[in-house]
Amino acid sequence: MVAVNATTENSPADIANRITEAMLGQKLLPGSRLGEQELATLFGVSRTLVREALSRLAARGMVTVSARRGWFLVEPDIDDIRSAFDARRIIETGLLREVSPDRPANARAIHSLRVHIAREQAALQGDDASMRSFLLGDFHVCLCASLGYGLLVDTLRDLTARTTLVASRNQSAADARRSCGQHEGIVNALAEGDGVLAARLMAEHLGEVHTSLDAVGPADPLAHLRQALAPVAPARVPHSASPAAESSAANPFPSRT
Repeated sequence: MVAVNATTENSPADIANRITEAMLGQKLLPGSRLGEQELATLFGVSRTLVREALSRLAARGMVTVSARRGWFLVEPDIDDIRSAFDARRIIETGLLREVSPDRPANARAIHSLRVHIAREQAALQGDDASMRSFLLGDFHVCLCASLGYGLLVDTLRDLTARTTLVASRNQSAADARRSCGQHEGIVNALAEGDGVLAARLMAEHLGEVHTSLDAVGPADPLAHLRQALAPVAPARVPHSASPAAESSAANPFPSRT
């Protein structure tokens, strides 16, 4: 869970956004339980406000709720993730195509995006994988906001968070650097007023991550239990050991008569 300043007034929208940001940063994993009381304590608010925040996330498809078990982060399957990527491609390439020499992105938007890329590059030099994951995902949200599509920001943030749950699971540092470089290419195209090129680069960028899902495959929900319950190999006895020692190793609990 991300660090929370309990002295700050947190609205249900603030709490919902913080949880979504934690998903983008890989700090919350698919299927994580979201306890109402724990969240209320962390955010310094009532359980009623937490419940409202979680209800908002449930309406957006980010969490699920069970009457007896509580609230849990969604566990999207590969088909869900592919659908989310398709939606992202349609939205992001569509808004980029609106940029042209006659309708250029304003200087403030380009500046904001380049500042964001500088933060990505700084994160790549460190060892905070969560911050790296968050910034790489949040670039797409920042792009949408910077170009003036405020009504689409929440939608794109949710779609990006859902895809990040799986797509970044096995992302290497080299993959992250490549992704950052692709972001820079998109912004450079925007700065030149070439929305068609920016859209093509975005489609290629999203397509690479989309294709990588086949290599990642679905997570094994029993991985931890499978490892814990794997049979223990018997102890190996050195060849120089005496017959008595070999017998003892083979039967460590001999019967007593």
